Amino acid sequence: MPTATKSGQIQIRVTPAQKAAIRRAARQAGLDMSAYVLARLLSAPARRFQGLTEACADSRDASFALAEFNSWLASLGAGELQEAVSSPPPRLTPYLANYVAAMVEYACARNGVAAPSWTRATAPLTEPVFGTALLSLRLYLLTHSPAPFRRRNIFIDASLGSQV
Repeated sequence: MPTATKSGQIQIRVTPAQKAAIRRAARQAGLDMSAYVLARLLSAPARRFQGLTEACADSRDASFALAEFNSWLASLGAGELQEAVSSPPPRLTPYLANYVAAMVEYACARNGVAAPSWTRATAPLTEPVFGTALLSLRLYLLTHSPAPFRRRNIFIDASLGSQV
């Protein structure tokens, strides 16, 4: 999985003793200080969510990355899911942002938890996108697409946990 280019920076004030303690802990963990602090701050599910959505953005053909993301979301329980999707994904194209938001909304509904607010802040697509070029299947997709996808103007047959 490709790693995202780091383009932001944060600073925190620490005492020299705290800095030395962080440096020692990072060295013992085999990480640099930035990686160590990030690993301590971001949960494993949240890091995986960010990594998988970054892979969707970085992929030439996002279908494989979306399939992996789909399988991972389907494997999460309610608590893990809430923890994983609490922060918005990295910057995505409007289509991918809507697809990811719909998948997260669907997973949250399936697990009986509220969808995170960033999903509601993702504006739906202005033009419909169909999962097939076959015109004869469009009526079927219009009526059988899961609600979170329909609300976002994405019409597909398979939903979370399904494989095409």
